[in-house]
Amino acid sequence: MSDVTQILSKIAAGDQQASAELLPLVYEELRKLAAAKMAQENPGQTLQATALVHDAYLRLVNTQKAQSWDSRGHFFAAASEAMRRILVDVARRKHSGKHGGGLVRQELASERISLPVPAEELITVHESLDSLEAVNPQAASLVKLRYFAGFTIEASAEHLGISPRKANQVWSYAKAWLAADIADGRDG
Repeated sequence: MSDVTQILSKIAAGDQQASAELLPLVYEELRKLAAAKMAQENPGQTLQATALVHDAYLRLVNTQKAQSWDSRGHFFAAASEAMRRILVDVARRKHSGKHGGGLVRQELASERISLPVPAEELITVHESLDSLEAVNPQAASLVKLRYFAGFTIEASAEHLGISPRKANQVWSYAKAWLAADIADGRDG
């Protein structure tokens, strides 16, 4: 059993000191995941990768009810879910009229290597993801890891306990399902 899994077991048992032991072991990996996701966001974000990691970690570990994770992979899947929810909350807040949601930012330089994900797309995918989860929880978990947390296919497969080939199949299915669901939502 890995150190992380042992500490997660201690946290589930109610050991208050265990959460302090966990952070140094998982911080770098969580930081890389958050940095990858934040790189996809629009420039000028007030939320930084470090803050995203800290917020997600606090949601996971500092709760009133004891959390229980089956494994290291389960913990990181929960972390990616927490990051997803935080990013969706930030996108919704920025999209609201109170925070200038109707305003369009003007870019000074039009040349960009990679385009960030618009807030509307983030919210649309999030809403369709709930429907996908009802139909195929594994596909929804893969989308959370790939789209919201920035995992590679290989890392996602490892966290889900499936082969990379199976992950590619599930990823193709999930993308097609989400595209159809989003298209149906726009037509309706």
